Amino acid sequence: MAMIRSLAAALAVLSFSVPAMAQQNLTLERIFGNPPLSGPTPRLLKLSPDGRWLTSLRNRPDEKERFDLWALDTRTGAETMLVDSKKFGTGAELSEAERMQRERARIADQKGIVAYDWSADSRTVLVPLDGDLYLAGLDGQVRRLTNTPASELDGTVSPKGGFVSFIRDQNLFLYDLASGRERALTRNGGGTVSWGVAEFVAQEEMHRSRGHWWSPDDRRIAVARVDEGPVAIVTRAAIGADGTRVYQQRYPKAGTPNARVDLFVFDAVTGKSLKVDLGTDADIYLARVDWTKDGKALLVQRETRDQTRLDMLRVDPATGKSEVIFSETAKSWINLTDNLKPLGDGSLLWTSDRDGFSHLYRWRAGQWTQLTSGPFQVEEVAGVDEAKGLAYVRANKDTALEWQLYAVPINAPGEMKRVSDAGFNHAVVMDKAATHAIVTRSSTSQPPQTYLADADGGNRRWIEQNALKDSPYAPFAGQHVAPRFGTIKAADGTTDLHYKLYVPKGFAGPRPVLLWVYGGPGAGRQATNEWMRDLPLQQYLVSKGWVIFSIDNRGTPDRGKAFEDAIYRAMGTVEVQDQLAGLAWLKKQDFADAKRIAVFGWSYGGYMTLKLLEAAPSTFAAGVSGAPVTKWELYDTHYTERYMGNPATDPKPYQASDALADATAIKDPLLLIHGMSDDNVVFDNSTALMAKLQAAAIPFETMVYPGFGHRVAGPGVSIHLWRTIEAFLDREVKR
Repeated sequence: MAMIRSLAAALAVLSFSVPAMAQQNLTLERIFGNPPLSGPTPRLLKLSPDGRWLTSLRNRPDEKERFDLWALDTRTGAETMLVDSKKFGTGAELSEAERMQRERARIADQKGIVAYDWSADSRTVLVPLDGDLYLAGLDGQVRRLTNTPASELDGTVSPKGGFVSFIRDQNLFLYDLASGRERALTRNGGGTVSWGVAEFVAQEEMHRSRGHWWSPDDRRIAVARVDEGPVAIVTRAAIGADGTRVYQQRYPKAGTPNARVDLFVFDAVTGKSLKVDLGTDADIYLARVDWTKDGKALLVQRETRDQTRLDMLRVDPATGKSEVIFSETAKSWINLTDNLKPLGDGSLLWTSDRDGFSHLYRWRAGQWTQLTSGPFQVEEVAGVDEAKGLAYVRANKDTALEWQLYAVPINAPGEMKRVSDAGFNHAVVMDKAATHAIVTRSSTSQPPQTYLADADGGNRRWIEQNALKDSPYAPFAGQHVAPRFGTIKAADGTTDLHYKLYVPKGFAGPRPVLLWVYGGPGAGRQATNEWMRDLPLQQYLVSKGWVIFSIDNRGTPDRGKAFEDAIYRAMGTVEVQDQLAGLAWLKKQDFADAKRIAVFGWSYGGYMTLKLLEAAPSTFAAGVSGAPVTKWELYDTHYTERYMGNPATDPKPYQASDALADATAIKDPLLLIHGMSDDNVVFDNSTALMAKLQAAAIPFETMVYPGFGHRVAGPGVSIHLWRTIEAFLDREVKR
């Protein structure tokens, strides 16, 4: 992987300069139009098992929400569209189960192909499309595997390529690729019982999207059995433009029973099964399931309901018997990851927060070796080259603003070497042997670029060079304002908080300010050196004279466990204090108009907007709250209880953190926005706030979006949303 380090010399140095073309002004129509301003943005980049082919999902220049499957020959650079979603798609309406899966994955607004899976022989790719499964060959031939009214979900090619597994009507099916025959491996799915799928909280909060796992030899398959019978039924009205659909949805609100999840091991040929021993406590989370490299054992991560203990179970697939080989514990909560990497000698690579920061460890026969250390985070184990004794990890060792790729010795502690270019934020996908890497990088001045690198360093190929001068953003580059990064002290006076600041050019006097906030745990950091999805929109507002300011308060991720733990059982406290500390700093700057500061946030940011307006009435000129949580008791178990505990046993943290009790303290103009079919932060959160404000005769404005979920986006609608927000801010703040 020294190859990525060599790219600093091999690639042209990218500077943010104005291309030699007529400069244009950003508009909302162009920001949300085609092609995307960030340039071509391939999704789900993968290398074929033999390393020759690089596949990705690419959106169409004239329809950025629709994706097709493309393949690039890494030897010749030749590209071809393997599956045209318009040619092979039927346009069939998605099932409710598939629509909810897409909502969980935040791709509900995408069309065409949204997932795929390589076969072991690198000759074919399994492609789900409009509820059915297709097998695409590299020769352009496409074979339809299923043709049923029901949707086939979670299609997977077995490791040796003998079978395709999928879910239909809540049962797990196997399709024999040699004979072309399918058969049901389970038969009693239905009602509240589903086989082979991930339950709601696993998809939404645990980042576990699958519910069945093949052994390396195709012999066995581990299958989750989910019974939602214990989960309370809530009535969810999905209010759309053409009417209202009422769903009786099983939704595990905080403090209420979860789905019962069991694990079975099936023989793929005979269909015989046995139950895995997950312990005597049924109220646990099935966090992760993996096979050892030799396929002789299952590695199951079992998490307690309070999320303070995670046990690693080693399971004998022939008997179902299990043993705990190690455990992680925490006074607050355990952060789940996908960083378990079984090695050929039976040892394991693993990341743990046990020393206060996420670091890489090797477990071998009960003994631990810490391989990285220091005041930084190891976010991801991207790949492992056992032959060279190296693991490749993404970490923020050099700066909290960027994820870089590092090579780490795994046989003993050693030097941690950065192998990616400074000045960019990186995402990396590697092959199983860690001999090739697909690298996607960006910065606040460079839209995403993707290239292929290999272990020799002399052979790299652009997948999407997306040079600024050639990108769709080029006509607007002359207006681009680079952000200022810095730190201020938190409200406690001891902790540094990172901020990102955009100050408009060419405007005289103090300017109106938009505090752009998220502030929640687990995701959503703002002060990073990357081309974020909202960057063109923020640049548009800056061109209109707005100062844009974001600060990452305590409770946000990637700064160590103590930084995160500040919100434990105290949501809406230190985050608000830190944002107000940023506001106090901002008011002292000569470019900011202290009387014209507004706040905007979505989801947790919407919650933060309300809490800020409540904590500091008459401080803000206005607030825009999108899809806010107002009552944490309405949110789901795994997320909420992780940070707030169980309200069934201790309701006080919830009562103190909810945004309803102090809603009548809001004095500043408020615009409340919500999708009327949101099943994540349900619409009830906003209606509860509306009722509270109305009962107190407190005026506010609102905009609701029929048929839209947690993300309100799409052709026309995105423009409407931001025209509404901009008009409100202009009227209340810029006047």
